[in-house]
Formats: sequence, C-alpha cells, structure tokens
Amino acid sequence: MKLQAKRMVLAGMLVTIGTVAACSDSTSPAASGQTVGLSFSGVKPPGVGGAMSVGGVLADSMTLTDGTNTLVITSVEVLLREIELKRANTADCDSTANSDACEEFEVGATLVTVPLAAGAATEVTVAIDSGTYTEIEFDIHKLGGDAVDNAFLAANPTWPANTSIRVTGSYNGTAFTFTTSLDIEQEIQFVPPLVIDATGSATNVTIRLDVSTWFRNGVGGPLVGPATANQGGANQSLVENNIKNSIKGFEDSDKDGDESDG
Repeated sequence: MKLQAKRMVLAGMLVTIGTVAACSDSTSPAASGQTVGLSFSGVKPPGVGGAMSVGGVLADSMTLTDGTNTLVITSVEVLLREIELKRANTADCDSTANSDACEEFEVGATLVTVPLAAGAATEVTVAIDSGTYTEIEFDIHKLGGDAVDNAFLAANPTWPANTSIRVTGSYNGTAFTFTTSLDIEQEIQFVPPLVIDATGSATNVTIRLDVSTWFRNGVGGPLVGPATANQGGANQSLVENNIKNSIKGFEDSDKDGDESDG
C-alpha cells in the first residue's frame, strides 16, 4: 500500500475509534483558539541528534544493518490513550480538579500506524483553546476491561490481548512479530512552550518514536533479534527501555519530523 493511501486509511480509522474533542467547553478556533494537528513520525531526520542509524528508508519499510545482521521493519502499530496538552501552571492532567485546564486530542483508545518514511503524518486535527502549553501527555496503553477499551476491541477484534505495540518485519530473512505489553504514561515537555493564539496560524505537534533505535544494543550498537525481545525474552527489558527513550514531542509546523524548526 502506498504511503498516502495508508495515511488516508488511518485517518478514517481514527474517526471510528474515538470522537475527537477538546475537554474545554469551547470548540471554535475562530472564537477561542486555533487549529492544532497531531502528527506522528518514526524516523529521526539526518542531523537531528546525529545521523540516522538506518541502512535505508522506504515509504512502507525501514531497513537497518550492523554489518552482520539485517533488520527490515514493515509495520509499527502503537496503541495510545488520553492524549492531552497541559497548560502552563497546571499540575496534573489526570486529576479531576485540573482536567479542564488540559486540552484533549481524543477520548478513546487510538491505534496509530507509525510512518516509516521521513516526515510526519497527521492523524488528528482539533480546535485548541488559546494559551501556553508546556507538555504533551499520553499513555502507551494495553487494553483493560473498561467501556472505552471494549469499544476499541469491538472495532479491532484482531488486536492481540495484553499488547500496546506490535512490530512486524524480518530479521536476517526470517519473519517476526514483536509485541509488548508496555503500559506507561509519557509526559514530554515543549522547549520552548507551545503558544496557541486565536489570531495566529494553525500549527502542528509531532510525536516522534525513533524506531531505528528500538532493536539495538546501545547507541549505534549491534542489532538484536526482535523475537528475543518478546515477553520473557533475553532482550525484553533492553527493547522496552529503548522504546521509552526514543519518544519525543515538539512543535513541528512544517510536519517534517524535525524539532529544530518549530
């Protein structure tokens, strides 16, 4: 499937998974704020914190090498929930007292297909109230048994139990499926803060998951077989820590996956 077609399919899927909404009473950008897109990227651009450790990047796959082993990643799916922007001087978006001070991108569990080509793909666009936002918060989420998760499972009956991330591809020519039950809350600060102004232009926030680092032992180190990182495998902790450390959120007005240009 071509990348553009894949993006269109995903955009339609997100609409069916959860109603996109802000958690304030205002929803009109003309009256109270501006339109903000939420995008995802799976590739760190060259020159951002060092060159990419990627042998080749195609529209639908990523190839990594270490001189001995070859890893081809063909799909990366991540289940997210409670994606929110936190206003300045707000202690915690999770508390009832502060929930109205945060802006929410979605109200259901959201399955994101992470792009494996350069740039960022927009998944959700919402109206956000004017203000200064210092963080984006979200959960990498494995399904529980509440109504929201049950609704997701009804719409996605083949999603495996106890899974928050699924990666497919091949390692040295052998097909693999990697899954993890990683269930963590991420709080990523904006530096500088994200300022939303009703008189300004629409903008974009990108969450980048640098997939090229997930199956490596150390920065630029040797590759590890993804099958060895499944539940109970020798490299489970290594890969789960790599995933946590690979995540970054930032304003990305031109949606190129590069935090340096704002």
